[in-house]
Amino acid sequence: MTKSIAFISALACLATGCAGATNLETSQAITAAAAPELYADADKWLCLPGRQDSCDQDLTTTVVAADGTLTREAFDASPDQPIDCFYIYPTLSLDRSGNADWNEGPEEGRVLHQQLARFADVCQVYAPKYRQITMLGVSGRSGEKMADLYRVAIADVKEAWNHYLANYSDGRGVILIGHSQGSRMLINLIQDEIDGKPSQERIVSAYLNGTSVVVPEGRDVGGTFTAMPLCRSADQTQCIVAYRSFRADSGPVNDYAATERPGMEIACVNPAAPGGGKASLHSYLTTDALMGGPKPRFVNDGPEIETPFASVPGLLSGECVSNESGQYLAISINADPSDPRTDDITGDIYTGGKINPAMGLHLIDINLVMGNLLDLARSQTRAYLAAPR
Repeated sequence: MTKSIAFISALACLATGCAGATNLETSQAITAAAAPELYADADKWLCLPGRQDSCDQDLTTTVVAADGTLTREAFDASPDQPIDCFYIYPTLSLDRSGNADWNEGPEEGRVLHQQLARFADVCQVYAPKYRQITMLGVSGRSGEKMADLYRVAIADVKEAWNHYLANYSDGRGVILIGHSQGSRMLINLIQDEIDGKPSQERIVSAYLNGTSVVVPEGRDVGGTFTAMPLCRSADQTQCIVAYRSFRADSGPVNDYAATERPGMEIACVNPAAPGGGKASLHSYLTTDALMGGPKPRFVNDGPEIETPFASVPGLLSGECVSNESGQYLAISINADPSDPRTDDITGDIYTGGKINPAMGLHLIDINLVMGNLLDLARSQTRAYLAAPR
């Protein structure tokens, strides 16, 4: 159990930025370079437009009404989208080394299914492979230094980004999407390649899900980024969405990223209400069990859901809060014991058979707000395309 707890702590550190990991954001620490034209090889991409790949999966959803009524929602995205999405995935590799190899496994397909494939409804999807820091590397048991592992991973991400710009984008706007380690990689990419530079004009928005972006207290810019502010309206572009989700009755255990920076706070932008306040969440929740947790049931004493996703309109709401635990997206469950629909959700991380409060609802950060992120992307895309350039 001690090793499990140490691993979860290291994963939280890499996702949100703790003492050692925060320093890895700085460009001075990044010196490795990926091989030139590495990403000219189509096999180095998990998802590319115009081909059958891991982003082409069943996204059928069962909508579970409060009265227990079940309705199927099909998914049929148009191939002709006006902008692109560039996605970097979270820590998932089970390879027995500090950095992942290039081989695609079932874990990549699972996370694309949960976090990215549905974005095909708003953008052309690009998802490069990269030699991320593996589960073994995160735990510190690979025998390699975290900084060395990080250099390899971020060099790949930067090479993929520059190849995308030179060969695929054709001047189109792009939404950056990441989660956990993927969001940390995008933070570094934005700092070194985008923030305050000409390429910022190409950014529709950046969705840095499940990580810590630091800003001066009461401000929307400064800290992690010098030029790109937090998104505070649905039609604002060239801005940042960042949040970490926890149940409303809990909160972060260790706010690593802000502890060494007086006057700073961890940003929270609610995708359902960028301007602030509490809002209903349009969630797409998995119907599978997650990382040691129970298989979800969505109707009490009712049938199991047969589709890969379930939506529960009106059950969940979210609000960015700031209290003694930190700044985070507080997820409230609007339970009604008198109706047949479930009064709880799954998505917590379990360690030794018990919920680990340090990670909150990290596993489903994106699932919780997927529909809201899609609506935000549509609104921001309209604003981006309407703006003179």
